[in-house]
Amino acid sequence: MTRRSLWTAANLAKATGGRASRAFQAHGVSIDTRSLEPGDLFIALDGARDGHEFVAQAMASGAAGVLASRPVDAPHVLVPDTFLALQALGIAARERAAQARRAAITGSVGKTSVTQAVAAGLAGAGRAHASVKSYNNHIGVPLTLARMPADTERAVFEIGMNHADEITPLSGMVRPHVVAITTVGPVHVENFPDGETGVARAKAEIFDGTAQGAVAVLNADNRWVSCLSARARARGLVVRSFGRAEGADARLTDFGVEAGRGVIRGEVDGRPVDLTLSQTGAHWGLNAMAVLLLLEAMDVSQQDGLAALSDFQALPGRGAESLVRSHMGDFTLIDESYNANPISMAATIGSLGVRRAPGRRILALTDMLELGDEATRFHADLARPIADAGIDLVFCAGPLMKSLWDALPSTRRGGYAVEASELAPMISATVGQGDLVMVKGSNGSRAGLVAGALRALDRSAGGAG
Repeated sequence: MTRRSLWTAANLAKATGGRASRAFQAHGVSIDTRSLEPGDLFIALDGARDGHEFVAQAMASGAAGVLASRPVDAPHVLVPDTFLALQALGIAARERAAQARRAAITGSVGKTSVTQAVAAGLAGAGRAHASVKSYNNHIGVPLTLARMPADTERAVFEIGMNHADEITPLSGMVRPHVVAITTVGPVHVENFPDGETGVARAKAEIFDGTAQGAVAVLNADNRWVSCLSARARARGLVVRSFGRAEGADARLTDFGVEAGRGVIRGEVDGRPVDLTLSQTGAHWGLNAMAVLLLLEAMDVSQQDGLAALSDFQALPGRGAESLVRSHMGDFTLIDESYNANPISMAATIGSLGVRRAPGRRILALTDMLELGDEATRFHADLARPIADAGIDLVFCAGPLMKSLWDALPSTRRGGYAVEASELAPMISATVGQGDLVMVKGSNGSRAGLVAGALRALDRSAGGAG
């Protein structure tokens, strides 16, 4: 499919205050030659490596031109600072698509899944635009804006943070009409002297840049909901809530798993809502309620929202399931390896606990990171939800997970390894016919390596065994 022109050299120069070397037109925007597509504008950002070093590679890959801070041997727009130019480009894209209704989503857990589910709903309702992957930081947000076509009708952006004062400028760039905080919990607490209180305050920064009359979608079950609601209303936002709590605008009344699909029953503004999902994690019950409220606020019909949720597939590392046909027997792998914190760990452990399987329910866990001084306690405390869920075997990897390993009874101990790379062989030697195996941990502790090694056991896909 032919891509439409997104930026011309003249548009770029006007938006950034730069000077064009000659005319060109770009169909997309890229900051990475590894993912650059023919016809993209390449922005030479300074980072661990100077982006100008990759200009020749970008042009060889088909770039239409370059946004640069020094003359390069390629069609280019010259600016004093490419990062500031990227921000200006994002704001210009927002202003030229003035008709677009924009949503922004943050939260300690679930923001990427909710963002992508909302994106699926928007795509079915008209010309839509959305964040890709987890492009949610000081580079990812303006980049997503810069990629937004002028005729966009609806757009959704993911916004993340590690420290205070990071979300406010990003919210100001997006100027959202709808915002959501999926939940607040002990994530990145090592960067906040006041712990979770600081995290809540930082998440509330998403209200700072909203458009007039914006809607805030908040988690009624979260202990910070009253504080966040007050902050939102003080900013003039209309508050809508989701959760299991009485009085929630979108209330989850039941979640189960039938025939390999999640089954949700709930109410939106008192009217019953029933749907099934490809996702089987119990946290998807609340995610779905949040998505329905967000889509409603984005002028998408509930019928279209329910259809989008029903068709939405789990994202890699965020609950995707696969049948692995190994020489030890066929088992189901649930890949939750993208990231982890105490909230998401407890939720996914609980989800595994309600699953029924012919075999055992097995957990493979790697360290949760960025938890500060209480990291050891947070890991040890996972023994309680594991016991409540009736998990059969637990495999742990990493120095922090040693505290959980020590807290587990011997009957639940599957194996412990210092390195994640050592865990998959232990599991593969133990797993058997009909088992359910869930892998979860932080990116930095290489949980994805464990999930990948277990998938590679699949003989039907040419794996080992």
